[in-house]
Amino acid sequence: MSESQNIEYKESWRDEYLKWICGFANAQGGCIYIGINDAGAVTGVQNIKKLMEDIPNKIQSGLGILADVNKLTKDGLDYLEIKVSPSSYPVSYHGEYHYRSGSTKQQLTGIALSEFIMRKTGVRWEDVTVDNLTVADLDDESFKIFRREALRRKRMTSEEVNIPNEELLNKLHLMTDGKLKRSAVLLFYHDPAVVQNGSHVQIGRFGEGADLQYQDMLEGSLITTADKVIDLIYLKYLKAKITYEHDRRIETYPFARDAIREAVYNAIVHNCYMFGVPIQIRIEDEAIVISNSCILPEGWTIDTLMETHDSRPYNPDIANVFYRAGYIEHWGRGIQKICDACRELGAELPIYELRGNGLRVHFKALQSALIKSNSANDSQSAKNPGTLDDTLALRILDEFQENASITVNELVKKIGISRRTLMRAIGELRETNRIKRVGGKRYGHWEIIE
Repeated sequence: MSESQNIEYKESWRDEYLKWICGFANAQGGCIYIGINDAGAVTGVQNIKKLMEDIPNKIQSGLGILADVNKLTKDGLDYLEIKVSPSSYPVSYHGEYHYRSGSTKQQLTGIALSEFIMRKTGVRWEDVTVDNLTVADLDDESFKIFRREALRRKRMTSEEVNIPNEELLNKLHLMTDGKLKRSAVLLFYHDPAVVQNGSHVQIGRFGEGADLQYQDMLEGSLITTADKVIDLIYLKYLKAKITYEHDRRIETYPFARDAIREAVYNAIVHNCYMFGVPIQIRIEDEAIVISNSCILPEGWTIDTLMETHDSRPYNPDIANVFYRAGYIEHWGRGIQKICDACRELGAELPIYELRGNGLRVHFKALQSALIKSNSANDSQSAKNPGTLDDTLALRILDEFQENASITVNELVKKIGISRRTLMRAIGELRETNRIKRVGGKRYGHWEIIE
Protein backbone atom coordinates (compact mmCIF):
# COMPACT_ATOMS: atom_id res chain seq x y z
CA MET A 1 0.00 0.00 0.00
CA SER A 2 1.56 3.31 -1.12
CA GLU A 3 1.30 6.76 0.47
CA SER A 4 -1.88 8.63 -0.36
CA GLN A 5 -4.30 11.30 0.83
CA ASN A 6 -4.88 9.31 4.04
CA ILE A 7 -1.61 7.40 4.53
CA GLU A 8 1.90 8.60 5.46
CA TYR A 9 4.99 6.44 6.14
CA LYS A 10 7.87 7.41 8.46
CA GLU A 11 10.83 5.21 9.39
CA SER A 12 11.24 6.73 12.86
CA TRP A 13 9.37 9.15 15.10
CA ARG A 14 10.16 12.86 15.28
CA ASP A 15 8.14 15.42 17.19
CA GLU A 16 7.78 17.49 14.00
CA TYR A 17 5.42 14.77 12.74
CA LEU A 18 2.80 16.32 14.99
CA LYS A 19 2.39 18.73 12.05
CA TRP A 20 1.35 15.79 9.84
CA ILE A 21 -1.14 14.69 12.47
CA CYS A 22 -2.48 18.27 12.57
CA GLY A 23 -2.84 18.17 8.77
CA PHE A 24 -4.79 14.91 8.86
CA ALA A 25 -7.10 16.22 11.61
CA ASN A 26 -7.86 19.38 9.61
CA ALA A 27 -8.56 17.40 6.43
CA GLN A 28 -10.19 14.00 6.04
CA GLY A 29 -8.27 12.14 8.72
CA GLY A 30 -5.73 9.42 8.03
CA CYS A 31 -2.99 7.18 9.39
CA ILE A 32 0.72 7.70 10.00
CA TYR A 33 2.79 4.55 10.20
CA ILE A 34 6.06 4.76 12.14
CA GLY A 35 8.58 2.06 11.20
CA ILE A 36 7.76 1.82 7.47
CA ASN A 37 9.92 3.30 4.71
CA ASP A 38 8.74 5.19 1.63
CA ALA A 39 8.59 1.97 -0.38
CA GLY A 40 6.07 0.55 2.09
CA ALA A 41 8.45 -1.99 3.65
CA VAL A 42 8.39 -2.49 7.43
CA THR A 43 11.72 -1.53 9.01
CA GLY A 44 10.63 -1.69 12.67
CA VAL A 45 10.73 0.73 15.60
CA GLN A 46 12.93 0.73 18.65
CA ASN A 47 11.66 1.77 22.12
CA ILE A 48 8.11 1.15 20.92
CA LYS A 49 6.73 0.85 24.45
CA LYS A 50 7.98 4.34 25.38
CA LEU A 51 6.67 5.82 22.11
CA MET A 52 3.23 4.36 22.79
CA GLU A 53 3.17 6.39 26.00
CA ASP A 54 4.81 9.57 24.74
CA ILE A 55 3.06 10.07 21.39
CA PRO A 56 -0.56 10.13 22.69
CA ASN A 57 0.46 12.63 25.38
CA LYS A 58 2.23 14.85 22.86
CA ILE A 59 -0.78 14.74 20.53
CA GLN A 60 -3.14 15.67 23.34
CA SER A 61 -0.98 18.45 24.81
CA GLY A 62 0.29 19.86 21.48
CA LEU A 63 -2.87 19.59 19.37
CA GLY A 64 -5.72 19.21 21.85
CA ILE A 65 -7.07 16.11 20.15
CA LEU A 66 -7.05 12.35 20.77
CA ALA A 67 -5.63 9.78 18.37
CA ASP A 68 -5.38 6.00 18.52
CA VAL A 69 -1.78 4.75 18.71
CA ASN A 70 -1.60 1.02 17.96
CA LYS A 71 1.27 -1.46 18.00
CA LEU A 72 1.37 -3.69 14.91
CA THR A 73 3.74 -6.54 13.97
CA LYS A 74 4.82 -7.91 10.61
CA ASP A 75 7.55 -10.45 9.90
CA GLY A 76 8.67 -10.16 13.50
CA LEU A 77 9.10 -6.38 13.30
CA ASP A 78 7.05 -3.99 15.45
CA TYR A 79 5.72 -0.71 14.04
CA LEU A 80 3.16 1.93 15.07
CA GLU A 81 -0.12 2.99 13.55
CA ILE A 82 -1.38 6.47 14.50
CA LYS A 83 -5.03 6.78 13.48
CA VAL A 84 -6.27 10.39 13.21
CA SER A 85 -9.95 11.23 12.85
CA PRO A 86 -11.09 14.39 11.01
CA SER A 87 -11.76 17.23 13.44
CA SER A 88 -14.97 19.27 13.35
CA TYR A 89 -13.06 22.37 14.50
CA PRO A 90 -9.69 23.90 13.43
CA VAL A 91 -6.63 22.22 14.96
CA SER A 92 -3.36 24.11 15.34
CA TYR A 93 0.19 23.12 16.24
CA HIS A 94 2.02 25.90 18.12
CA GLY A 95 -0.23 28.44 16.37
CA GLU A 96 0.30 26.93 12.92
CA TYR A 97 -2.51 25.39 10.90
CA HIS A 98 -1.57 22.48 8.66
CA TYR A 99 -3.69 20.68 6.09
CA ARG A 100 -3.34 17.38 4.24
CA SER A 101 -3.84 17.81 0.50
CA GLY A 102 -3.14 14.83 -1.74
CA SER A 103 -0.02 13.19 -0.35
CA THR A 104 1.51 16.45 0.90
CA LYS A 105 1.21 18.61 4.01
CA GLN A 106 0.55 22.32 3.55
CA GLN A 107 0.72 25.14 6.10
CA LEU A 108 -2.30 27.40 5.76
CA THR A 109 -1.72 31.15 5.82
CA GLY A 110 -3.47 34.34 4.75
CA ILE A 111 -6.78 34.04 2.94
CA ALA A 112 -6.54 30.24 2.71
CA LEU A 113 -6.31 30.11 6.51
CA SER A 114 -9.20 32.54 6.97
CA GLU A 115 -11.38 30.54 4.60
CA PHE A 116 -10.47 27.26 6.33
CA ILE A 117 -11.28 28.59 9.80
CA MET A 118 -14.59 30.05 8.62
CA ARG A 119 -15.53 26.77 6.95
CA LYS A 120 -14.76 24.82 10.12
CA THR A 121 -16.41 27.22 12.56
CA GLY A 122 -19.38 28.23 10.42
CA VAL A 123 -18.52 31.94 10.80
CA ARG A 124 -18.31 33.57 7.37
CA TRP A 125 -16.23 36.63 6.50
CA GLU A 126 -19.37 38.65 5.79
CA ASP A 127 -20.79 37.80 9.25
CA VAL A 128 -18.01 39.57 11.17
CA THR A 129 -19.30 42.77 12.79
CA VAL A 130 -17.78 46.25 12.46
CA ASP A 131 -17.23 48.62 15.36
CA ASN A 132 -16.75 52.00 13.67
CA LEU A 133 -20.09 52.32 11.81
CA THR A 134 -23.73 52.47 12.89
CA VAL A 135 -27.06 52.29 11.08
CA ALA A 136 -27.18 56.10 10.98
CA ASP A 137 -24.00 56.11 8.86
CA LEU A 138 -25.54 54.04 6.07
CA ASP A 139 -26.63 55.47 2.72
CA ASP A 140 -30.25 56.68 2.48
CA GLU A 141 -30.23 56.32 -1.31
CA SER A 142 -29.31 52.63 -1.00
CA PHE A 143 -32.28 52.00 1.28
CA LYS A 144 -34.60 53.88 -1.11
CA ILE A 145 -33.45 51.75 -4.04
CA PHE A 146 -33.83 48.53 -2.08
CA ARG A 147 -37.35 49.38 -0.87
CA ARG A 148 -38.40 50.47 -4.35
CA GLU A 149 -37.13 47.31 -6.04
CA ALA A 150 -38.40 44.92 -3.35
CA LEU A 151 -41.89 46.38 -3.74
CA ARG A 152 -41.73 46.58 -7.52
CA ARG A 153 -40.69 42.94 -7.84
CA LYS A 154 -43.16 41.93 -5.10
CA ARG A 155 -40.48 40.17 -3.07
CA MET A 156 -41.55 42.06 0.06
CA THR A 157 -44.74 43.81 1.12
CA SER A 158 -45.09 47.49 1.99
CA GLU A 159 -45.56 46.48 5.65
CA GLU A 160 -42.27 44.61 5.55
CA VAL A 161 -40.17 47.38 3.98
CA ASN A 162 -41.74 50.51 5.45
CA ILE A 163 -40.08 50.11 8.81
CA PRO A 164 -37.04 51.83 10.39
CA ASN A 165 -33.71 51.01 8.77
CA GLU A 166 -32.39 49.18 11.82
CA GLU A 167 -35.48 46.99 11.97
CA LEU A 168 -35.18 46.28 8.26
CA LEU A 169 -31.51 45.30 8.63
CA ASN A 170 -32.39 42.92 11.45
CA LYS A 171 -35.13 41.39 9.30
CA LEU A 172 -32.51 40.86 6.55
CA HIS A 173 -30.10 39.25 9.09
CA LEU A 174 -27.50 41.99 8.58
CA MET A 175 -26.95 42.80 12.26
CA THR A 176 -25.63 40.86 15.25
CA ASP A 177 -26.08 42.06 18.84
CA GLY A 178 -26.89 45.57 17.62
CA LYS A 179 -23.80 45.80 15.38
CA LEU A 180 -23.62 45.94 11.60
CA LYS A 181 -22.19 42.94 9.80
CA ARG A 182 -19.65 43.48 7.05
CA SER A 183 -22.34 42.41 4.59
CA ALA A 184 -24.54 45.34 5.71
CA VAL A 185 -21.70 47.77 5.06
CA LEU A 186 -21.00 46.31 1.62
CA LEU A 187 -24.68 46.52 0.70
CA PHE A 188 -25.75 49.86 2.19
CA TYR A 189 -22.67 52.04 2.90
CA HIS A 190 -21.48 54.60 0.36
CA ASP A 191 -17.85 53.46 0.66
CA PRO A 192 -17.66 49.68 1.24
CA ALA A 193 -13.86 49.88 1.02
CA VAL A 194 -13.88 50.70 4.75
CA VAL A 195 -14.28 46.97 5.42
CA GLN A 196 -12.15 45.77 2.49
CA ASN A 197 -10.25 47.54 -0.26
CA GLY A 198 -11.27 46.45 -3.73
CA SER A 199 -14.98 46.05 -2.88
CA HIS A 200 -16.12 47.70 -6.10
CA VAL A 201 -16.93 47.06 -9.75
CA GLN A 202 -14.52 48.20 -12.47
CA ILE A 203 -15.60 48.56 -16.10
CA GLY A 204 -13.15 49.12 -18.92
CA ARG A 205 -13.46 49.63 -22.65
CA PHE A 206 -10.53 48.09 -24.50
CA GLY A 207 -9.24 48.32 -28.04
CA GLU A 208 -6.50 46.00 -29.25
CA GLY A 209 -4.69 44.06 -26.50
CA ALA A 210 -3.98 46.23 -23.46
CA ASP A 211 -5.32 49.43 -25.06
CA LEU A 212 -7.60 50.78 -22.31
CA GLN A 213 -9.70 53.50 -23.92
CA TYR A 214 -11.85 54.58 -20.97
CA GLN A 215 -13.17 53.15 -17.72
CA ASP A 216 -15.50 53.59 -14.76
CA MET A 217 -15.11 52.64 -11.11
CA LEU A 218 -18.41 52.00 -9.31
CA GLU A 219 -17.29 52.42 -5.71
CA GLY A 220 -20.64 52.97 -3.98
CA SER A 221 -22.72 50.44 -2.09
CA LEU A 222 -23.51 47.15 -3.78
CA ILE A 223 -27.16 48.22 -3.99
CA THR A 224 -26.42 51.48 -5.84
CA THR A 225 -23.93 49.64 -8.05
CA ALA A 226 -26.52 47.00 -8.96
CA ASP A 227 -29.04 49.76 -9.73
CA LYS A 228 -26.86 51.51 -12.31
CA VAL A 229 -24.24 49.07 -13.64
CA ILE A 230 -26.28 47.46 -16.43
CA ASP A 231 -27.63 50.77 -17.79
CA LEU A 232 -24.09 52.14 -17.68
CA ILE A 233 -22.75 49.21 -19.72
CA TYR A 234 -25.45 49.45 -22.36
CA LEU A 235 -25.64 53.25 -22.60
CA LYS A 236 -21.96 54.12 -22.46
CA TYR A 237 -19.97 51.08 -23.52
CA LEU A 238 -22.10 49.35 -26.17
CA LYS A 239 -23.80 50.42 -29.38
CA ALA A 240 -27.02 48.95 -30.70
CA LYS A 241 -27.49 48.22 -34.37
CA ILE A 242 -30.60 50.09 -35.54
CA THR A 243 -33.01 48.53 -38.01
CA TYR A 244 -36.62 49.26 -38.92
CA GLU A 245 -39.52 46.89 -39.34
CA HIS A 246 -42.82 48.39 -40.57
CA ASP A 247 -41.63 51.83 -39.41
CA ARG A 248 -40.87 50.39 -35.97
CA ARG A 249 -37.38 51.06 -34.68
CA ILE A 250 -35.53 47.94 -33.49
CA GLU A 251 -32.31 48.06 -31.47
CA THR A 252 -30.14 44.94 -31.38
CA TYR A 253 -27.15 44.82 -29.08
CA PRO A 254 -24.31 42.35 -29.73
CA PHE A 255 -24.67 40.93 -26.21
CA ALA A 256 -27.89 39.65 -24.61
CA ARG A 257 -28.82 42.16 -21.92
CA ASP A 258 -30.48 39.56 -19.65
CA ALA A 259 -27.38 37.37 -19.87
CA ILE A 260 -24.96 40.18 -18.99
CA ARG A 261 -27.27 41.35 -16.21
CA GLU A 262 -27.42 37.87 -14.66
CA ALA A 263 -23.66 37.37 -14.98
CA VAL A 264 -22.84 40.72 -13.37
CA TYR A 265 -25.24 40.16 -10.47
CA ASN A 266 -23.87 36.64 -9.98
CA ALA A 267 -20.37 38.11 -9.79
CA ILE A 268 -21.46 40.63 -7.14
CA VAL A 269 -23.33 38.06 -5.05
CA HIS A 270 -20.72 35.28 -5.20
CA ASN A 271 -17.59 37.44 -5.06
CA CYS A 272 -15.09 36.57 -2.31
CA TYR A 273 -14.61 40.11 -1.00
CA MET A 274 -11.88 39.21 1.48
CA PHE A 275 -9.47 38.78 -1.45
CA GLY A 276 -9.65 42.56 -1.98
CA VAL A 277 -9.86 42.25 -5.79
CA PRO A 278 -12.53 44.28 -7.64
CA ILE A 279 -15.07 42.69 -9.94
CA GLN A 280 -13.88 43.51 -13.46
CA ILE A 281 -15.92 43.87 -16.63
CA ARG A 282 -13.71 44.04 -19.73
CA ILE A 283 -15.57 45.21 -22.83
CA GLU A 284 -14.21 44.86 -26.35
CA ASP A 285 -15.88 45.13 -29.74
CA GLU A 286 -16.42 41.38 -29.97
CA ALA A 287 -16.21 40.17 -26.38
CA ILE A 288 -17.16 40.89 -22.79
CA VAL A 289 -15.28 39.21 -19.95
CA ILE A 290 -16.71 39.38 -16.42
CA SER A 291 -14.39 38.22 -13.64
CA ASN A 292 -14.63 37.92 -9.88
CA SER A 293 -12.82 36.19 -7.04
CA CYS A 294 -14.54 33.04 -5.90
CA ILE A 295 -14.30 29.91 -3.81
CA LEU A 296 -16.54 27.20 -5.21
CA PRO A 297 -18.42 24.90 -2.84
CA GLU A 298 -16.33 21.88 -1.84
CA GLY A 299 -16.23 19.32 -4.61
CA TRP A 300 -17.64 21.69 -7.26
CA THR A 301 -15.99 22.29 -10.63
CA ILE A 302 -16.80 24.32 -13.74
CA ASP A 303 -18.73 21.29 -14.97
CA THR A 304 -20.90 21.43 -11.83
CA LEU A 305 -21.78 25.05 -12.57
CA MET A 306 -22.87 24.18 -16.09
CA GLU A 307 -25.12 21.36 -14.88
CA THR A 308 -28.41 21.65 -12.99
CA HIS A 309 -27.43 22.40 -9.38
CA ASP A 310 -28.78 23.75 -6.12
CA SER A 311 -28.39 27.37 -5.11
CA ARG A 312 -25.23 27.57 -2.96
CA PRO A 313 -24.37 31.29 -2.61
CA TYR A 314 -20.94 32.08 -1.24
CA ASN A 315 -22.37 35.16 0.52
CA PRO A 316 -25.83 34.07 1.74
CA ASP A 317 -26.75 37.41 3.34
CA ILE A 318 -25.82 39.41 0.24
CA ALA A 319 -27.65 36.87 -1.92
CA ASN A 320 -30.77 37.22 0.26
CA VAL A 321 -30.82 41.01 -0.14
CA PHE A 322 -30.31 40.75 -3.90
CA TYR A 323 -33.12 38.20 -4.05
CA ARG A 324 -35.46 40.49 -2.07
CA ALA A 325 -34.61 43.32 -4.46
CA GLY A 326 -35.47 41.11 -7.43
CA TYR A 327 -31.94 41.06 -8.85
CA ILE A 328 -31.50 37.26 -8.60
CA GLU A 329 -33.46 34.10 -7.88
CA HIS A 330 -32.87 31.36 -5.31
CA TRP A 331 -33.00 28.28 -7.52
CA GLY A 332 -29.48 27.97 -8.88
CA ARG A 333 -30.78 28.76 -12.40
CA GLY A 334 -28.51 31.74 -13.07
CA ILE A 335 -26.23 30.08 -15.63
CA GLN A 336 -29.19 28.38 -17.29
CA LYS A 337 -30.88 31.79 -17.68
CA ILE A 338 -27.66 33.24 -19.10
CA CYS A 339 -27.43 30.48 -21.70
CA ASP A 340 -31.13 30.81 -22.57
CA ALA A 341 -30.74 34.56 -23.16
CA CYS A 342 -27.74 34.00 -25.42
CA ARG A 343 -29.66 31.38 -27.43
CA GLU A 344 -32.62 33.72 -27.81
CA LEU A 345 -30.36 36.43 -29.21
CA GLY A 346 -28.65 33.91 -31.47
CA ALA A 347 -25.23 34.39 -29.85
CA GLU A 348 -22.77 31.70 -28.80
CA LEU A 349 -23.02 30.32 -25.27
CA PRO A 350 -20.60 31.86 -22.76
CA ILE A 351 -17.42 30.08 -21.71
CA TYR A 352 -16.65 29.74 -17.98
CA GLU A 353 -13.03 29.61 -16.90
CA LEU A 354 -11.57 29.05 -13.41
CA ARG A 355 -8.05 30.33 -12.80
CA GLY A 356 -6.97 29.77 -9.24
CA ASN A 357 -9.45 31.80 -7.19
CA GLY A 358 -10.67 33.78 -10.21
CA LEU A 359 -13.81 32.93 -12.18
CA ARG A 360 -14.16 34.43 -15.66
CA VAL A 361 -17.18 34.41 -17.96
CA HIS A 362 -16.42 35.03 -21.64
CA PHE A 363 -19.22 36.32 -23.89
CA LYS A 364 -18.80 36.49 -27.67
CA ALA A 365 -20.62 39.18 -29.62
CA LEU A 366 -23.40 38.42 -32.04
CA GLN A 367 -21.61 39.17 -35.32
CA SER A 368 -24.73 40.35 -37.15
CA ALA A 369 -25.29 43.04 -34.48
CA LEU A 370 -21.81 44.57 -34.72
CA ILE A 371 -21.52 48.02 -36.22
CA LYS A 372 -18.60 48.30 -38.60
CA SER A 373 -17.07 51.73 -38.13
CA ASN A 374 -14.79 53.42 -40.61
CA SER A 375 -11.31 54.48 -39.58
CA ALA A 376 -12.28 58.15 -39.25
CA ASN A 377 -15.04 57.36 -36.81
CA ASP A 378 -12.74 55.02 -34.88
CA SER A 379 -10.17 57.79 -34.61
CA GLN A 380 -12.78 60.25 -33.40
CA SER A 381 -14.02 57.80 -30.77
CA ALA A 382 -10.50 57.33 -29.49
CA LYS A 383 -10.15 61.08 -29.05
CA ASN A 384 -13.48 61.31 -27.24
CA PRO A 385 -13.65 58.39 -24.79
CA GLY A 386 -17.19 57.53 -23.83
CA THR A 387 -18.80 58.79 -27.07
CA LEU A 388 -22.40 57.55 -27.07
CA ASP A 389 -24.75 56.57 -29.83
CA ASP A 390 -28.41 57.53 -30.16
CA THR A 391 -29.34 55.13 -27.33
CA LEU A 392 -28.28 57.67 -24.71
CA ALA A 393 -30.22 60.40 -26.49
CA LEU A 394 -33.36 58.27 -26.36
CA ARG A 395 -32.85 57.63 -22.66
CA ILE A 396 -32.49 61.35 -21.96
CA LEU A 397 -35.61 62.10 -24.01
CA ASP A 398 -37.53 59.44 -22.07
CA GLU A 399 -36.49 61.04 -18.78
CA PHE A 400 -37.54 64.51 -20.02
CA GLN A 401 -40.85 63.04 -21.17
CA GLU A 402 -41.45 61.63 -17.71
CA ASN A 403 -40.24 64.67 -15.78
CA ALA A 404 -39.57 67.85 -17.74
CA SER A 405 -38.19 69.59 -14.63
CA ILE A 406 -35.60 66.93 -13.80
CA THR A 407 -32.21 68.38 -12.88
CA VAL A 408 -28.84 67.44 -14.33
CA ASN A 409 -27.74 65.97 -11.01
CA GLU A 410 -30.85 63.80 -10.90
CA LEU A 411 -30.21 62.67 -14.48
CA VAL A 412 -26.61 61.73 -13.63
CA LYS A 413 -27.83 59.49 -10.79
CA LYS A 414 -30.65 57.89 -12.80
CA ILE A 415 -28.65 57.16 -15.94
CA GLY A 416 -25.36 56.36 -14.20
CA ILE A 417 -22.95 58.34 -16.37
CA SER A 418 -20.61 61.22 -15.65
CA ARG A 419 -21.89 64.80 -15.59
CA ARG A 420 -19.47 65.73 -18.36
CA THR A 421 -20.78 62.97 -20.67
CA LEU A 422 -24.38 63.93 -19.90
CA MET A 423 -23.82 67.62 -20.60
CA ARG A 424 -22.15 66.77 -23.92
CA ALA A 425 -25.13 64.62 -24.92
CA ILE A 426 -27.64 67.33 -23.91
CA GLY A 427 -25.61 69.85 -25.90
CA GLU A 428 -25.83 67.65 -28.99
CA LEU A 429 -29.61 67.32 -28.52
CA ARG A 430 -29.97 71.10 -28.31
CA GLU A 431 -27.70 71.72 -31.31
CA THR A 432 -29.78 69.33 -33.43
CA ASN A 433 -33.03 71.02 -32.27
CA ARG A 434 -34.41 67.94 -30.55
CA ILE A 435 -34.86 69.70 -27.19
CA LYS A 436 -34.89 73.23 -25.84
CA ARG A 437 -34.72 74.79 -22.41
CA VAL A 438 -37.71 76.87 -21.32
CA GLY A 439 -37.05 79.18 -18.39
CA GLY A 440 -34.01 79.51 -16.18
CA LYS A 441 -31.82 76.88 -14.51
CA ARG A 442 -33.71 76.96 -11.23
CA TYR A 443 -37.37 77.03 -12.26
CA GLY A 444 -37.23 76.13 -15.95
CA HIS A 445 -37.98 72.86 -17.71
CA TRP A 446 -37.03 70.88 -20.80
CA GLU A 447 -39.25 70.76 -23.87
CA ILE A 448 -38.98 68.06 -26.51
CA ILE A 449 -39.25 69.38 -30.06
CA GLU A 450 -41.24 66.99 -32.24
